[in-house]
Amino acid sequence: MVPAVNASDVLVIGSGAVGAAIAYFCALRGLSVAVVDSGAVGSGTSSKCEGNLLVSDKEHGPELDLANYSLKLWQGELAEHSHLWEFENKGGIIVASQESSMASLQRALRVQREHGIRVEEIDVAELKRYEPNVTDEAVGAAFYPDDSQVMPMLVTAHLMRMASEAGAHMWPYTEVTGLLRSGDEVRGVITARGSFWADAVINAAGPWGGQLARLAGVNVPVEPRRGYVLVTEPMEPKIFRKVYAAEYIDNVGSSDGGLQASPVVEGTPAGSVLIGSSRERGGFDTTFNPEAIGRIATNAVKLFPFLAETRVLRYYFGFRPYVPDHVPVIGPDPRAPGLWHACGHEGAGIGLSVGTGKIISQAVAGEDTDLSLEVFSPTRFGELTEVAA
Repeated sequence: MVPAVNASDVLVIGSGAVGAAIAYFCALRGLSVAVVDSGAVGSGTSSKCEGNLLVSDKEHGPELDLANYSLKLWQGELAEHSHLWEFENKGGIIVASQESSMASLQRALRVQREHGIRVEEIDVAELKRYEPNVTDEAVGAAFYPDDSQVMPMLVTAHLMRMASEAGAHMWPYTEVTGLLRSGDEVRGVITARGSFWADAVINAAGPWGGQLARLAGVNVPVEPRRGYVLVTEPMEPKIFRKVYAAEYIDNVGSSDGGLQASPVVEGTPAGSVLIGSSRERGGFDTTFNPEAIGRIATNAVKLFPFLAETRVLRYYFGFRPYVPDHVPVIGPDPRAPGLWHACGHEGAGIGLSVGTGKIISQAVAGEDTDLSLEVFSPTRFGELTEVAA
């Protein structure tokens, strides 16, 4: 049981990759930090994803800016720790199997180059040198040397450990049931283990971020978007980079609530192949969807035909924090002073976590931020259409 009054500069709700990064960077700045989570450290979305650090799937705009900024942190300030979370700068390849999708990919490449993305258009012969086992149906591709990979649970565990070593305190299995208020201001949270007071309460609750915002009576339309991943038996390396079809970019940027699936395939240091991806909205429904699994497997075989003879050992799924405009919600909420948000990253949360953590820490400390928070502001969604319970 915690004391009735447990005060800190910063109270982070959520201990996934985003929450852990916020705790780490805030603690580094000398701020007192407490982190609460309804489960174990990293037991939500961060434990059920692939650990992508991608720039290839980002359209120009604020998410791409945040991806570039985060990548510099992964490769620079955090590089000395990269072995802890199995950082792999293996590059990514987008494959086009139709002339129409190749034309769309070429248009995307022009825009990405204008915004500083390193990318090389490659022909079929070059593609086969990169990935000898890829489909013969490919008509062209693009190689992104900066696309990288980490082991997400190791990222979360080590960032939280590093935050603790810098003075942060973690309270697992501590569900937030209400907010402490002083007039219009949010000054802390109420839990079954006691009350936590803080100058800044940061909503890093991932797909539960919208529900938490409603406790403060504000509209942040984050909702869960479910996605499956298949894991194969270990094998000798046959896939050497993250490889996905051009259609994946359209699915990432889509707001369609129905099932969408496009092939995303990559090898791992352990020899297993991770196969995705699917996206569907329907709340926190945990009912098994065999159609999603079937479409993922079928699409993967089209991209890498040898997978037809490969056994799948298991699957897992998680809920990604979706927002309608596909831009994360980051920064203070003037509608409920004292409440901050750091959610809505959807499937990019691992890669964007460290950039989000650092700019939040700068803002909370009263410093100028390396990226403007204005484009990520929660106020862009307007007011709730109904009164919060």
